[in-house]
Amino acid sequence: MEIKIQNLVKKYGKNTVLDIPELTIGSGELVGLVGNNGAGKTTLMRLMLDLIEATEGTVENDGRLVAEDAQWKQHTGSFIDGRFLIDFYTPEEYFAFIARVYGIDKATLDSRLEHYQNLMHNEILGTKKYLREFSEGNRQKIGIIGAMLINPKLLILDEPFNYLDPSSQITVARLIRQMKEQLGTTVVISSHNLSFVSEISTRILLLEKGRVIKDLGNQDGSATQELEQYFNTAEQ
Repeated sequence: MEIKIQNLVKKYGKNTVLDIPELTIGSGELVGLVGNNGAGKTTLMRLMLDLIEATEGTVENDGRLVAEDAQWKQHTGSFIDGRFLIDFYTPEEYFAFIARVYGIDKATLDSRLEHYQNLMHNEILGTKKYLREFSEGNRQKIGIIGAMLINPKLLILDEPFNYLDPSSQITVARLIRQMKEQLGTTVVISSHNLSFVSEISTRILLLEKGRVIKDLGNQDGSATQELEQYFNTAEQ
């Protein structure tokens, strides 16, 4: 599933927070968005998902304008933050809700949830807890699993390694890469964790003040040195 951006601008008052003249993310790419706070990563993702309205320009998902045609939503999984969760549901109810929306039968749902058992660590299913009662780490896991549960053609995750312990971070990175390799899913992730982004991404976009200032191929982690140099310089 291809994403195509043309003359995309987002302003709040007189403040321009995103300005991308042209960008294409090809089908099957695993793209990492990196940049310091305020670089525009989350704004870009929200525009890709039609969660906020662009001031100018367009985003196309699989040839459809996201602001005009909702067909792309059937094939897109995403998790931006905890507001994507339904806090008065248990995990079982939440996953069942997603299955109903996407036409996934119970046997398929159970089979897919089994695939994520190593991430859940027996701390999520069967606890009889509402989502609001879970730790931030487990809420993060539930949101990521919910996004991946539909076997999407496009997966968008904002800071997927936040709140997770090291072993869970490794598991999430592996699951993301597996989805891209086994299903051909187009993946867009943002993260401050350069190690994981460099490890799994096939392409990395470096944003600064709402603009893409570097578009780096990442064959065998080749972008790592250039990214480290940029962030080391930015700290000085």
